[in-house]
Formats: sequence, C-alpha cells, structure tokens
Amino acid sequence: MKIPVLLLTKAISFILRRMGRGGSFPGQIALKLNQNIFDCFRYTCPIIVVTGTNGKTSTSNMIADLFTASDQKIINNRKGDNLKEGIATAFINAASISGKIDADAMVLEVDELNIPYIMKHVKVSALVLTNFFRDQLDRSQEMEQLIQKIEAAVKDFKGTLVLNGNDPNVVRVKDHAPNASVLYFGVERCEASSSTPQEASEGKFCPRCNHMLTYSFYQYSHIGMFQCTNCEYCTPKLDVCGEDITIEQGSFRYENALFHAPIASLYTIYNCMAVIAVAKLYQLPYDLCERIFLHTKQPAGRNETFAWQGNDYTLNLVKNPTGANEVLKTIELDKDEKALMIVLNDNAQDGTDVSWIYDAQFERVLQLSTQRIICSGTRAYDMALRIKYADYPGEIIVIEDPKKALDTLYDYHIRSYIIATYTALAPVRALMRKDEAHAA
Repeated sequence: MKIPVLLLTKAISFILRRMGRGGSFPGQIALKLNQNIFDCFRYTCPIIVVTGTNGKTSTSNMIADLFTASDQKIINNRKGDNLKEGIATAFINAASISGKIDADAMVLEVDELNIPYIMKHVKVSALVLTNFFRDQLDRSQEMEQLIQKIEAAVKDFKGTLVLNGNDPNVVRVKDHAPNASVLYFGVERCEASSSTPQEASEGKFCPRCNHMLTYSFYQYSHIGMFQCTNCEYCTPKLDVCGEDITIEQGSFRYENALFHAPIASLYTIYNCMAVIAVAKLYQLPYDLCERIFLHTKQPAGRNETFAWQGNDYTLNLVKNPTGANEVLKTIELDKDEKALMIVLNDNAQDGTDVSWIYDAQFERVLQLSTQRIICSGTRAYDMALRIKYADYPGEIIVIEDPKKALDTLYDYHIRSYIIATYTALAPVRALMRKDEAHAA
C-alpha cells in the first residue's frame, strides 16, 4: 500500500502547487489512508524539531537558513504548516515515490500539541524548546497539562534537547528525558532585566517540589535566572549565553563575536541564541549566524512593514499575553505621533476566550503620542472596552470590518501599527499587500 498512497498524495500535492495552493491537504489524505504513513519514509539525515509557545516559526526558519547557508540541502515546513498533517505533507513533497528522502537535514516547526505524535512517529535528532507560556486555553489546555504531555513524549528520547535555560517550564523537561543529551541557551542580565516581575508570570513554583521559585532577575514574564530554596532546581549552566545586550540595536555578543538580531527585542535575541545553540550542536560556523540574522526574511506578520502614501504601517501577529507584550514593547520605543489598529478575532484558531487581553500590557502604548486607536475584528467592542478601562486619553474607534478599519487608518496619513490575531492576520495582510501594490 506504501507506493499507491505516496503516488496519490504526491499527485494531489503537485496539482495543488500548480494551482498556487499549498497547505496540509495531501498530509490529511495520507494519514486517512495510512495512519502509519511516517513509517513509509526512509531517511538518514538529522531531523531538528522546533516547538514552544512563542518564536518557533522565526527560530525554525533561521535554523533552516543556517543549514542552507552551509551549502546543505534541507527540507522544512517554512510556511508554518506545523500540525501532523502539515509535517506529513512536507515528508510527501520531499520523498521519492519509493519513500526515500534525500536531504542533509530536516528542520520542522511543530505545534506543541502535536509533539507527542511527532516524537512517536518521526526519528527526531534534536528537539528545540523556545519557551512555554499560557496560550489559547480553550485549545491548548492549561500549560501544566501541555508540558506534562511533552515530558511523557521525551521519556525514551535519545537525541539532544536544546532548551531555553532561562525558562523553568522548559528546563524541567530534561528531568523526564534521562537518555537525552542537552544544550542550554539563554541571555545574561541586561538593561531590560528587572529584580521584580513586571508581567504576569507562569513559572512561580518549582516543578520538582512545588515551592515558590525565587529570581535573581527577570527578563520578561517568568524568563530569567531562577532558583528553588528548597531543592537544587535552578537555572542550569548555559552552554550558549548572549552577553553585552543592547536592546535598542538588537545587538549581543557570544564568544566575543558581535551579532545583531533581525528585530531589536530581547524576545528575538532569545530566538537567535537557540539558532546559535543548533550551530554549536552541528558544528556550523558562527559567522553564518550573523549573516542569517541580518538577512533572513521574517515570517509573515512578524514586524512586517508596508508603505502607503508616504507612511509606514507595521503588522504584527499577537496570540497571547507574553507575545503581545513583546510587540507592545517594540511599539513603545516609537515616541513619535502614531496610530494603532488592533484586530481581535475569537475563532477556534485564535482561541475563543479573549480574556487574555487583560493580561497584556496595552498600557505601554497608551501615551499621548498614540493619537487614536482603531479596534476591529469579531471582538472589536471587547478590545475597545479594554482600552477604555486603561484610561486611554485619545480617540477610540470601533470598526468591526477590517477592510473598512484599514481604509479609515489610511485616511489619517500617519505612521501606524497594526496587531492582529491568527485568523485576522492573513486577511489584513492580504489587504495591505494589495493596497501597497496599487499605490506603487
């Protein structure tokens, strides 16, 4: 049955690509026809899986570019089809009709909920964990439940764990993978660090003994240098540590070499450190990392800027409090007059529970320089209420239709920022690309 299934699904994939469509449909068909479809593939190359709440798309894409820059043939799901169906599609597209995959490496972004399945059915060489935060509770369940499932998935793992050593929720995974080796990455104390938490924290208790964790410093949320006073659980010795951080320039040092993150934020520097850790693991030149950081195209909707009648409009995806806070910190750095458009949807992919907006620090951008805020999307009025409760002094406008909201934003002829949830991002981005093309 192996060859007929691969033939069928490869044909479907080919037709879809010729039609200008991709997606995970071939993988869906393959898994329906053969639940053990991954057993049909033959490969000898290392497989690097990247997962976590935030940063997995950017990190996996930069790792893929790193291998490419090293003149290696790689396979990856760059467009973010990170569920098991999307992973299956990536394998189908890469394989011959006999199931053989010819590559030097595979780099796969995988949704956190799909890690147990992928770890069971794919021969993973390295598992990169960026961070764990509360995210879309109605879909992803409580963070503790999610982490426990990942811990169970790595109990027989014999590859390498590449872990964010500043995240206690990530470090704990090594306790459940006795046969795995580990590389820890992180960032030293810097100008953005604080002695007290400035945001909602997800890592208050020791995962070994349940006592309260103490912190020497916080980077953001629960990311920082932690220790338990009741047991030996603490920030491990970091194998790859970013030093001499300058947030405004997005610069940092590692082993006396200067690097520049693609986006000037501590959040992005952590993604870069994960990439450097993979470079260390596979003995790839560090100078290639700097080249990748400077030139890698960021995923759609990650600090993506469009032009319209002489003004810039920057689009960002938000989906949880921590991710939103990092975007808001970047906007906060702009002290000039600006406008803000927030598109909040509550579809299944977004998370139907939008209460997370009260944990995000929208107050950071509610200064006088933010002249007006347009709230849009299916939960536009909820967003407007959140802004109103924060005592925003400017004008709050509610326009549920994103196209009409965007047209109104253009009418102000001012530097603007647009933040959008999952299902809002693609439509808004398509509108902005179309408008930019017409204006050119």
